[in-house]
Amino acid sequence: MARTTVKERAPRQDNRRSALLDAAATHFADRGFHATSTRELAAAVGMLPGSIYYHFPSKNDLLVAVYDEGVRRIEAAVERAVDGVDDPWQRLEVACTAHLEALLDGGAYARVVVRVQPEDAGDAADDLIALRDRYEALFSGLIAALDLPDVSARRALRLLLLGALNWVQHWYRPGRDTPRTIVRRFMGLLARGETA
Repeated sequence: MARTTVKERAPRQDNRRSALLDAAATHFADRGFHATSTRELAAAVGMLPGSIYYHFPSKNDLLVAVYDEGVRRIEAAVERAVDGVDDPWQRLEVACTAHLEALLDGGAYARVVVRVQPEDAGDAADDLIALRDRYEALFSGLIAALDLPDVSARRALRLLLLGALNWVQHWYRPGRDTPRTIVRRFMGLLARGETA
C-alpha cells in the first residue's frame, strides 16, 4: 500500500516543483534573487516555507534550477533556428534572432538568465558560470565557422554580440522594431559595415 500512495503522490509533488520553479523565475526576474524570500515563494505556490527544501536543498539550488531551465529554453530556440541553415553568416543571424526573441517574449526564465549575474549568486556562482559557458559555446561554434582573421576576433565578436543582444531588453519598445530587424542591423554593421 505504501508504494501505491507514493506513486499517487509523485505527480502532485512534481507539479509543486514545477510551480515552484515558475514562481521563482517570476520573482527572481521581477524583484531580483536577493530581494526574493523563500517565504514569498512558498506563499506563491501555497506551501509551507520549509517545504521548499523538500525540492531544493537551498535557495541557491533553486536559482541554479531556474537558470538552467532558462538556458535550456534559449538554447533550444537557437538550435531550432539554425537547423537546416548552411551559410555561416545566416546561421549566426538566425541564432541571434532566436536568442533575442527568447529574451523579449516576456518569459521570466530568460530574464533571470540575463538579470542574475554569477557574482550575485554566492556559492551557486560556479554553477551559473558553467551554464552560461555551455550556452556561449553554441555561439562560439557558430562564430568559428565564419572567415575571421584570428581567434581574438572570434572571441570579441561573441562577447560583442551577446552583450548587445542581452542589453536590448532594457531599451526595446514593441512596435518600433522587430527582433529580426534589430539583429539585421547588428549583422549589417558586423559583416559588411552597413547600417541596414
